[in-house]
Amino acid sequence: MIFWCYEKCSTCKKAQKKLDECHIAYEWRSIVSNPPSKEELLTFLKLQKEPRKLFNTSGKKYREYGLKDKLSQMSLEEMADLLAGDGMLIKRPLLWDGQQLLVGYQETAYASLGDQ
Repeated sequence: MIFWCYEKCSTCKKAQKKLDECHIAYEWRSIVSNPPSKEELLTFLKLQKEPRKLFNTSGKKYREYGLKDKLSQMSLEEMADLLAGDGMLIKRPLLWDGQQLLVGYQETAYASLGDQ
């Protein structure tokens, strides 16, 4: 599993703590200095019912770029380019096992990983 997070994010710290408590092996990556690749992001966007859910809509960068009004006109390719260019636009944490993607932290979803 690959776990992307932002070091200073309290939600990311909670998610990482839950992974550790459940003894789940993962590769830690900084969402800022080592964000998912454009190809990975394109895959992630296609997995989402609403591609907008992959964006950190409460983030400063999201507001600066005025994405609330622009996302609906963007292609998945354009969204992937944008996200790959700035990890702070990506909702965090991300947990990817090669098939399933968890976006954000949901304690029950993370806890159930330990049951597998």
